[in-house]
Amino acid sequence: MAEAIISGFIQSEKLAKEQIITANQCNQERLSELKNKYGIEAVTKDQLDYTTIDVFILAMKPKDIDGVLEDLRDKITADQLLISVLAGISTSYMEENLNDGQQVIRVMPNTSSMIQESATAISPGRHVSMDQVLLAKEMMKCIGEAYLIDEDKMDIYTGIAGSGPAYFYNLMEHVENVGHQAGLDRELVREIGAQTLFGAAKMILEQEETPKELREKITSPNGTTAAGLDALNAYGGGLAIIEAVKSAASRSKELSKESEKQLVFQK
Repeated sequence: MAEAIISGFIQSEKLAKEQIITANQCNQERLSELKNKYGIEAVTKDQLDYTTIDVFILAMKPKDIDGVLEDLRDKITADQLLISVLAGISTSYMEENLNDGQQVIRVMPNTSSMIQESATAISPGRHVSMDQVLLAKEMMKCIGEAYLIDEDKMDIYTGIAGSGPAYFYNLMEHVENVGHQAGLDRELVREIGAQTLFGAAKMILEQEETPKELREKITSPNGTTAAGLDALNAYGGGLAIIEAVKSAASRSKELSKESEKQLVFQK
């Protein structure tokens, strides 16, 4: 995810390469790879001048957060902004383990960040100024679209957008298989299905009609689309989608609780 964000920043041209620094614990091979690929400064954390950084983006594994927060607490000031992409780690947990008044924003992109088409959730902590919220939103828009949500809605966001790409990939797997079984070239039917999905998504984004209205508009009585939708409903397609979102959201909530319990235990 860190590389996807770096790539998005550079491709958007909203940030100069000279404004981006990447750092890790001690993996020189990875740092060299990122430096050569993107032309950015890449250093170990011991080489980083923390006083020159306006915004920190935390993108390590959640299990490492305690050590990172302990290190940051002694090296940064409350007016330096921390943006966290760590799943399951709340802004309140980070605030409690940093300086008083520390500005913290939690964001959650999805995997479409790699092509600058993420749907990214943004949840600010208690001490963040509106200017910093707007800054974070502009930064996240470098990798797609960004949406401001309450942090207690982060789990349902995960069920919809965080895990959502996998639902559509699974749909496309089935479309690809049935088209291939009917005699179409597999790569051709993959492209046809993807273009159909893309077109439908674009209609929702660019037209005023709701998804329900768009569906009704193209569903003639006793027509082919009606037959397909009847089969979808008969086999529980709608219920399956609802349960997929709810199950992913429920698991997100469980993981959040498990992560913070483990982190508290490690303190």
